[in-house]
Amino acid sequence: MLDNQKSLLTIPLTGRVDSNNAGQVEQQLLAALKNHAGSPVVIYAAELKYISSAGLRILLRIKKNHPDLTVTDVNPEVYEIFEMTGFTEIMKIEKAYRRVSVDGCEVIGEGANGKVYRIDRDMVVKTYKNTDALAEIQHEREVARTALVLGIPTAISYDVVKVGDGYGSVFELLDASSFAKIIAEQPQRFDWCVAEYVKMLRHIHETVVPEGKLPSIMTTVRQWLDGAVSLLPQSYGEKLKELIDALPERDTMIHGDYHTKNIVLADNEVLLIDMDTLSVGHPIFEFAQMYNSYIGFGEYDPEIIARFQGYPSDVANKFWRRSLGAYLETDDEKKIDEAEEKIRCVAYTRLIDWGRRHFTSDSKKRETVLPLWVSELVALLDKVDSLEFLSEPETAYQELVIDADPKNLLQVQDFIEQQLARNGCHPKTLMHIGVAVEEVFSNIAQYAYLSEKGTTTVRVEVTHDPVSVVITFMDHGVPYDPLIKKDPNVTLSADDRNVGGLGIFLTKKTMDDIVYEYKDGQNILTLKKTL
Repeated sequence: MLDNQKSLLTIPLTGRVDSNNAGQVEQQLLAALKNHAGSPVVIYAAELKYISSAGLRILLRIKKNHPDLTVTDVNPEVYEIFEMTGFTEIMKIEKAYRRVSVDGCEVIGEGANGKVYRIDRDMVVKTYKNTDALAEIQHEREVARTALVLGIPTAISYDVVKVGDGYGSVFELLDASSFAKIIAEQPQRFDWCVAEYVKMLRHIHETVVPEGKLPSIMTTVRQWLDGAVSLLPQSYGEKLKELIDALPERDTMIHGDYHTKNIVLADNEVLLIDMDTLSVGHPIFEFAQMYNSYIGFGEYDPEIIARFQGYPSDVANKFWRRSLGAYLETDDEKKIDEAEEKIRCVAYTRLIDWGRRHFTSDSKKRETVLPLWVSELVALLDKVDSLEFLSEPETAYQELVIDADPKNLLQVQDFIEQQLARNGCHPKTLMHIGVAVEEVFSNIAQYAYLSEKGTTTVRVEVTHDPVSVVITFMDHGVPYDPLIKKDPNVTLSADDRNVGGLGIFLTKKTMDDIVYEYKDGQNILTLKKTL
């Protein structure tokens, strides 16, 4: 009943624990714990079928004397009792997980922290290099949900399983094939893969992430920088720091491990997987990781790339160059070379830090490969004066020109909601914007053109610092400033209140700012709301 090793007590708890037998069970547990006050305790609950409040009270009393109490291998039904009573918040309770074997299964994806295996036609499992990966799994679930809400097509794990000594996340991905497999087995689809790969990458990099939803990549980059600088001549280390510090902060998303094994075609839909490295930051950090996955890690041995990607290193090099050119919208090799030189500065920063930590037991690689990467970086730092290879993002806006007709209200609202969905708009904020849009457009549709027909231009513009939406309505109707209307007295009784005037009042209340002007024959009403 008791396993006492290094002061850790493991006690099985079986069957039912209810008001009928709670006293007896408690006496057995106290006897097992006698003379071990304060020791960490693990209650093994794989055979626990039922527990009532009487049993829960026993665990509370034990925890007072054994603060490190853990209840492990709890079946889903009993775990639900712990969860709904809040016990999962006050002590460590670990659910029992079904076991899955990946022996002989096809690897359809691979990232820095694990591999994705196909178990059957519908199901895949991501395994983790860290055997105690429950915290990583929870983090990945959270960031994947964030990405999905922001419009990034991905899959959300619906279960956690045990795989060998570690854990895995289960996903439903019908007939999923990685782009790596498609390139290897269907070379005629190479151009299609490049186009879809870059389309997804642009979508990621254009997605603004609300503050605090994802970590900044700069935390990780600072670690790379510290490791690389320790092996660089001082002047080059200082220049590298200056170049990286000069890069502007961005609140747009980056995947962090974007390569052809982490983008899949599932049921004719292109999806992004392996989301645990999701963050925000400058796209050069994304491209640096991409360069390494296609070229950098295999610079001293091209077979490394072939084994990892599943296709020859020359194909990987071609895919990298074609993707970079497509992203930059150029086939000018000189422009691609210039961008690549800047990207390689960051890529070698990462490689040097990685090699410094991983080559400790391999003196040959430490003496040959690391100096190679250092010399490459030094040569690049002699050539570049800036790491910025992308033009500064301009404030983009979308416009809809539509007949000023009340029947078109739903189309206007859908258009605006589509733009907001990409920027993580909170449901409450979305509702406020919806109310204001309805009031403004309905007013234009009913009164701007009197008996004539006319159009309304609706412009949606997302600005940054802070992330805000600016919605502008423009029409050529009768000049009218709705802001001059006096606000209704909302303290009056129903009998004393006027029916009209609430529309623009609601708009003022729900928006952060409203501005009207009449210019060039147009009514221009601009609404602003912080997201």
